[in-house]
Amino acid sequence: MLGVRSYTIVRGVALALVGLVLSSASATSAGERIGRWMTEPGVSPPSYAVTEPIESNLNVDTVVLLCSDTARGRVLEFNLYLSEPDFLLPNGADSRLLKAAPLVELIVDGRSFGADLLFADGYVIVADAIDRRQPFLSTALLDALQYGRTMVLRFDLIQEAPGQAPRFDSQLVVDLRIGQAAIAAVRRCAAADAVQASR
Repeated sequence: MLGVRSYTIVRGVALALVGLVLSSASATSAGERIGRWMTEPGVSPPSYAVTEPIESNLNVDTVVLLCSDTARGRVLEFNLYLSEPDFLLPNGADSRLLKAAPLVELIVDGRSFGADLLFADGYVIVADAIDRRQPFLSTALLDALQYGRTMVLRFDLIQEAPGQAPRFDSQLVVDLRIGQAAIAAVRRCAAADAVQASR
């Protein structure tokens, strides 16, 4: 498992990624849920796929699997876009109680993957591998996502009361079964020169 780290991503990159999600979300009417995985239209292979959690008690609007160009080649990232731009929070929680070093556990069909949270403007990256400060998803995790049924992200974000042991205080659930084709398509974007870590 990687150590817990928090990086600030360049603001221009964050705004560009938010634009991708907004353009995808515009395909649905106001208040209507996506209800599926949507890939980048008109591009083959697509550079991203977006969906919504099927269950969540956090301020996460959409989740995105993104193919990103880096100095080392193309990598895949998993991003959480927030309904409120400031902080990743459990519903109703006070942002003043956020931990300086929050934790995340990523579970696919009961298999746990160590991961880190990396914070940017309006979204959060979840990654289980980092190379030269570049977060990305390992091959083992990508295989689990592509062929899995359900992904659960469990978070420990809020400070416990004095004397209480650390515990997970929030989670979101993503349906992978309806996204297998979309995930496979985005993986093809990075297949030629991806920097992936075999776990």
